[in-house]
Amino acid sequence: MSGFQVVVLWSDVLVWLLVAAGLGVGVLIAKSPPLLAAWRRVGANRVGMASATVLLAFIAVGLLDSLHYRLQLDGKPGQPAVYAIEVLSVLDALAAPLRTRNEKTYSAPFATRLYAKETIDLPGQGTVRDYPRLKYGGQHLGEREDEVAADAGFTAFKAGVLAFVGWLGVFGVVAAVNRKKRPNLKLRDAAFAWDAVLLTLLAMLLAVVPLFWLAGQYHVFGTDKVGQDVLYQILKSVRTGLIIGLVTTLVMLPMAVLLGIVAGYFRGWVDDLIQYLYTVLNSIPGVLLIAAAVLMMQVVIDSHPQWFSTAAERADLRLLALCFILGITSWTGLCRLLRGETLKLRELEYIQAAQAFGVSSWRIILRHILPNLMHIVIIALVMDFSGLVLAEAVLSYVGIGVDPTMTSFGTMINNARMELGREPAVWWSLAAAFSAMFVLVLAANLFADAVRDAFDPRAA
Repeated sequence: MSGFQVVVLWSDVLVWLLVAAGLGVGVLIAKSPPLLAAWRRVGANRVGMASATVLLAFIAVGLLDSLHYRLQLDGKPGQPAVYAIEVLSVLDALAAPLRTRNEKTYSAPFATRLYAKETIDLPGQGTVRDYPRLKYGGQHLGEREDEVAADAGFTAFKAGVLAFVGWLGVFGVVAAVNRKKRPNLKLRDAAFAWDAVLLTLLAMLLAVVPLFWLAGQYHVFGTDKVGQDVLYQILKSVRTGLIIGLVTTLVMLPMAVLLGIVAGYFRGWVDDLIQYLYTVLNSIPGVLLIAAAVLMMQVVIDSHPQWFSTAAERADLRLLALCFILGITSWTGLCRLLRGETLKLRELEYIQAAQAFGVSSWRIILRHILPNLMHIVIIALVMDFSGLVLAEAVLSYVGIGVDPTMTSFGTMINNARMELGREPAVWWSLAAAFSAMFVLVLAANLFADAVRDAFDPRAA
């Protein structure tokens, strides 16, 4: 293999467009004193900045997994290049030891042997029932299998020391920059919550560096039914969760903002029509509506296999379809909230004065109504993210979520449903997926609380 072909999935395009949009919004915030003041209050919130640090780590994993390519296969000189069917990402390349070191089947965390007994042939002993030795897990120990705890502890200690030294370097740089700006100011007294960020970073490094160091020698979270490392599955699930949360919000937000403001401002038959629309939509059971839409989309995908050159493109289209379906069915709550706020705003004196001077309705909406609703939109944007991540897990659990070939927290939990019924039970896949999703959702909720407190006009 001597080259590669860049593969651009539709979800990759949306992810990087969101990154570009985020940078653009950052520039606009920097030019708007009220928004800048609100985000400075977010930056001063220690819990909010600690959770933002965790979220940035998840986002970094998701971005690395959004750069896809296909490896070039070895061929005869002069022949056209032929590329592998498998679509990989930069994250797959960085996590190659986790991706390629597959065992035969289940193995427990830090195990050196498979989880179930098998019939094996031993030289000089004939056929016996025993736990076969793993191909990769703990192989560096040789015959010293009873030293797993001591070896793992010493390795984790070395990695922890290295992580702490690296953190001291980051701490020194941050402290030097702050001293340069204000020589007598301590980090805990700075306007930005650097102390919370640095302490969270230290905790993350002390957990993550030993974890991945040990992952090169053991299966730290065990393996699944086909012998794939569970830690690798967790890393691949992060991108799916982020896309579900972010792209769905991107679909839902324009519809909710437009219809909510229009219904509250114009009232009359326009308000009645929009109320009728979201009342009817709310009357349909959400899961049934999503299931029907996903199944219809799956029929379209199955009927047109010529649209896809790889399985990754097929799974990607179903993921985007799920995002759009969730977005179309989840805009009603924000729309109703914005309608009520607009009904109050349009009765204020400065709005009535603008109407009396003949200012057009759409100009009033853009100049006066929308800016005064942005705090609600931003709060809803952040708070809905965690709910959508959980929604994907529930939908995948009942079989109407992402494509079965795509790794997500929901598919891992769905697969664990059968594993818990084994004897002995296989618990580590469920525990790992639940823990990772819990950290992601908790960080998103805490950050949402910080944003809500900072943008709440009553707190200003």
